[in-house]
This record gives sequence, structure tokens and C-alpha cells, in this order.
Amino acid sequence: MTTLSSRPGNGQTGPADDLVIALHDVHRRFHAVQALDGISLEVRKGEILGIIGRSGAGKSTLIRCLNGLERPDRGSIRIEGTEIAGLTERALQPLRRRIGMIFQHFNLLSAKTVEENVALPLKIAGLAREERRARARALLDLVGLADKASAYPAALSGGQKQRVGIARALAAEPALLLSDEATSALDPETTRSILALLRDINRKLGLTIVLITHEMDVVRAVADRVAVIDAGRIVEEGPVWRVFSDPQAQITRSLLQGSRPQLPETLAARLGEPASGSTAILSLDAAGQAVVDGVQATLARLSPEGVRILHGGIEQIQSQPVARLFLGLPGEQALVDRVLSDLSAQGARLEVLGHVANPV
Repeated sequence: MTTLSSRPGNGQTGPADDLVIALHDVHRRFHAVQALDGISLEVRKGEILGIIGRSGAGKSTLIRCLNGLERPDRGSIRIEGTEIAGLTERALQPLRRRIGMIFQHFNLLSAKTVEENVALPLKIAGLAREERRARARALLDLVGLADKASAYPAALSGGQKQRVGIARALAAEPALLLSDEATSALDPETTRSILALLRDINRKLGLTIVLITHEMDVVRAVADRVAVIDAGRIVEEGPVWRVFSDPQAQITRSLLQGSRPQLPETLAARLGEPASGSTAILSLDAAGQAVVDGVQATLARLSPEGVRILHGGIEQIQSQPVARLFLGLPGEQALVDRVLSDLSAQGARLEVLGHVANPV
């Protein structure tokens, strides 16, 4: 059986020659629409980068620029050190073989078997039949479909079709895998299995992956780093755990609403000004083991004074604890100020959301 090559590295830091993607000040306009407005971005070997934004934010234009299907109006796009913005279509062909693509709707050829679909890029590249077949079967084994080699796409589930799409994208041993909303047509359970497969491939092969998505849960499940795009600009980027715990841009906070605990509507509807005997409602965000440990110890110390956790929790993102909590405490200003001071000293970020009349 053909063996699958492995590339080292997790892509987080490294020298300039470790860069797979380097974009600088990339612009692209379509008539009155500024699709990309000064995008600068780097992706290193072995990294999984999630690029997230709403529809129309510029995600699709960006991914088409990365594989040379769109040409920027100005700016630099380097793939493995090669400037591609000015290349002819002929000169782009070898580079495109270094880039695999997986799509939302699979794009499989219905008249070809699973094995033939996977082997198609190798046939185009001129490999001998036996070599194509061996490579295709090794890839089908990698994605868990070794028993489906002779099946046709119509006989497969959506998740199986996407696994075939992933195997086909890996056929030419690319340096870069681009995923364009590859899970948005799948149910949640199948999505989880596809994301686990992508993470497994990343670890086994050291493959660099860029995921284009509008779903924060996809980013949280698989990405090392996230870049948030809005109106053609990168408005925020960083490690996933840090962006989830401390979103800076309004668009990021909006995208995260479905992925982070929110104040229950029954409490939010009652928020008002301080009054005698009212309860102050605070939001608390904290991330990192030392910070979360300090917050928990401080809350335990403050609990005899009536400080309570009303909602929220602590989750693990990239092996880092991330806390999002909503606190209730007696509304006396002196106590509110002390709670804010004591928890802020531990590294937590707090906001007084308002007060509600008792009981809470």
C-alpha cells in the first residue's frame, strides 16, 4: 500500500520560511463592492486557521484569491514563498496542485466510483494507473472509507461524500488544504465527525488547513487560530481560546452569542437601576488556568457575603479553561466595588449589567 507522507510542525511560531500563506494589503473590488479591503494575514506550516464572518464579509473572495481563481486589484499573495498575484494561468497550475480544496456540496462526479473520484487529480497529473489506484486506496483508508472504493456517490451519505471529497483533496499531497464551508450542509453529528477527521489529518500529516466558515462552533472544535473578517477587513485574530474568552470586535461578540453562555432572558428583562434591597448582576470572563483558579478561590471566599453564580460555566478550549459566569450579589455599592476589585485583581474582566429586584 502507498504510504502517506508526514510533514512536521504545529504552525504556531517559526521562521519566515515556515510560512505557507503570506498576504499583505490585499484589495479586491467588484464594481461598487469592496470585497477585500487591505487583508494582511499569515499562516504557518501545520496550522489550522479558521476564517469566520457573516455572508458577504469577503470570505469566498479571499479563498478564491488564495487558489488563484481571483486576482487581487493590488497587494501581495505568497503561497510557499511564491508570489501568485501576477502569475499566468499556465504558471498557476503547478501551484494549484499544492492546494487541495473541499467544498460545501462535495463536487463529486456521479458517473465515477469513489476510488475514481479520489484518483482523478492523479490521472490529470499523469500518474500511472496502478500508482493512482494505490494512492486512492491509501487515502480512502485514511478517511475511513476503504470498503466504499467501488461504490458510486449516490450510494453514500452526506458525511461519506465529504470524506471522499477530503480524500480527493489530499490526492496530490498538497501543502495546503482549503475548506469552503465544508460542514455547513451536514447535520451536527456528521459535522463533528468531519472536523475530528480534519484534526486527525492535520496531526498525522502536518497539513496546513484554512477553514472558511460562518460557524463559531466549527472554529472552536478544530482551529488553532481564528481570524474574523467583516466588510473585507480582518477585524480580530488570535488563538481560539483567547478570542472566545475576550472578543474585542462587536462582530466577534455577535458571532459568539450562540457559542457562549448569555444572561437568561428572564433576568435580562428585569435589569434596571439600583434600588433598596436589589441584587447587582455582573458578567465575568476569565481564561487561562491561573486566572480561572484565582477566580474560583475568590468566589469561594466571597460566597458568605452573598456573592452567587447565577448562570454560566467553565469549558476547555485548546486545553485552556475559559470561564463565562453571571454573578448576583447584594447591591450595596461598597460590596459591588470590592467584588469588582478583588476579581479584577485575579485577571478577570467584569461588567455590571444592572440590578434586579429580589428575589433572584
